[in-house]
Amino acid sequence: MRKVFVVTMMAVLAAAPLSAADDYVERMSREHAADKPLSSPAARTPPAGEIAEEEVEYAALDAGKIKGFLAYPKGGAEAPGIIVIHEWWGLNDNIRAMARRLAGEGYQALAVDLYEGRTAERREDASALMKEAMGSSRRLEENLRQAYAFLEEERKAPRVGVIGWGFGGGWSLQTALLLPDAIDATVIYYGRLVTDPGVLEALNMPILGIFGSLDRGIPVESVRKFEEALRSLGKDAAIHVYEGAGHAFANPSGTRYQEDAALDAWEKTVAFFARNLREGP
Repeated sequence: MRKVFVVTMMAVLAAAPLSAADDYVERMSREHAADKPLSSPAARTPPAGEIAEEEVEYAALDAGKIKGFLAYPKGGAEAPGIIVIHEWWGLNDNIRAMARRLAGEGYQALAVDLYEGRTAERREDASALMKEAMGSSRRLEENLRQAYAFLEEERKAPRVGVIGWGFGGGWSLQTALLLPDAIDATVIYYGRLVTDPGVLEALNMPILGIFGSLDRGIPVESVRKFEEALRSLGKDAAIHVYEGAGHAFANPSGTRYQEDAALDAWEKTVAFFARNLREGP
């Protein structure tokens, strides 16, 4: 496991001022108009293998303990780890279900809690929680640093990846930028992007990006700029844009699920993690 941590978040934040963050929250709120955090088919699919699970304290911030959900394969001691980052609804049972599915594929899946114990049932509440969290980026960074340390040091994970959806997809990329020499594989489901090559240059891991052509919150134009920046830097990145799919089309929570695109994206995700966390040198 690589040990060198390079903090690049200040450069990321400089490229994304608060007004841009506020605009992003508003765009997400529009995308989730009339949406509710109901379990989608993604969350109702059982894990492929036998697993164990537990609630864990994985971080401490301002003397307060942060609890997350850990799922792992039975008999799979020291399996590779994956940091699982929730959607804008928060760490709910649907995100726990996705951690179980990843555990069933052979990983120690730690679903982190960036809202620190709070979840949303209404779009307005999710918007408020997301806006508050984005205003405390340093706190989120430390939360994710400690999540990585928990998997590497306490759980002895030989490799660690990260995945997230929507709000969590953006923070999956930010985690990769925060720990570019530690994270071994990054999956971004239609998260907020950084397109500045000067910032993206720090990335040292393979990247899988999943997006929808009809997503108005993460426009295809920004996805193509992200893809081009990664290509110009020679990064190992596979970016997939699903025609006819909108924002949140593969979310574990919500009413925007689109089966064909979501199933294909999950197959790509499972193969990507197997290739980069379980196989190879």
